[in-house]
Amino acid sequence: MSLVRDLTDQIVAAHRAEDLCIPIPQYSLNSPPPKIDNEAASDHYELAGTLAAIEMGFIETDAKILGKAWSRMAIQDGGFNPFKWPSRPEHFDLLPWTRNMNPRAFAECPKRLGLYGVMPDADWVKRMVDAEIPTVQLRFKSEDRIKIKKQIRESVKATQDSKTLLFINDYWQEAIDEEAYGVHLGQEDFETADLDAIRDAGLRLGLSTHGYAEMAYADRFCPSYIAMGAVFATTLKKMPTSPQGLGRLYQYAKLLSHYPLVAIGGIDQDSIHAVAKSGVGSVAVVRAITQAKDPKAAIKHLQELMRA
Repeated sequence: MSLVRDLTDQIVAAHRAEDLCIPIPQYSLNSPPPKIDNEAASDHYELAGTLAAIEMGFIETDAKILGKAWSRMAIQDGGFNPFKWPSRPEHFDLLPWTRNMNPRAFAECPKRLGLYGVMPDADWVKRMVDAEIPTVQLRFKSEDRIKIKKQIRESVKATQDSKTLLFINDYWQEAIDEEAYGVHLGQEDFETADLDAIRDAGLRLGLSTHGYAEMAYADRFCPSYIAMGAVFATTLKKMPTSPQGLGRLYQYAKLLSHYPLVAIGGIDQDSIHAVAKSGVGSVAVVRAITQAKDPKAAIKHLQELMRA
């Protein structure tokens, strides 16, 4: 057995029971398995870490980053230990300075954003303000720019002088125009958004991530918070990756503990306590509120479960 194969098996065996593994996708001619670049790898730890990650169901981009992280961890910690897991910023080559030292950092938001309601329109935002939810996001979907501006304006007005912080999903220009508290962008959106305009306007910026590669990329922009998911399966949005599960969420939260963090995706009253125990300062929910018979009571109950 080769050294790389032996190291790989040790990593997988050590972490198989930690909810880090998810089913490996079915490969075909149209969807071939990832290629392991032996030439580019710096050492056998990187190759073993990459191969182990792929066998544990991580997507190719995440597996490559994990391979490098395993290599850095082995070098920095004075040797290979399969029972460890890369969890420090220096393992992933994240930014080496704090927010206060970074002139390009976005405006700060509270480290713990609390229960985070993602709502479909301004009427729901108003109901969240009345229930005194700590954080709310307006996720209004429309092609009508007039309706979009109206929804954002009403939402901003509803949250003024309240205990609720408002983030606007996607529509960053309208959010700037209406002086919203912040903007939330998905990976597909912040590639085209004018980040300088958002930063210069003083708006907070939240970014969605779906794994190690996207978290490392988001870190380069030093956003106000980083959202991580989908933790569980959700039908509300087509996700680019499989549900990450609690095991991965706990590792993500450990790695990015210097950021305000939001867990999102399929979270309800049955899972919110376990999610909150990961160390994230905020948990985003949708249907656990919008489909509740009494949304205000549901909010109170969810907050109690987060604190339990």
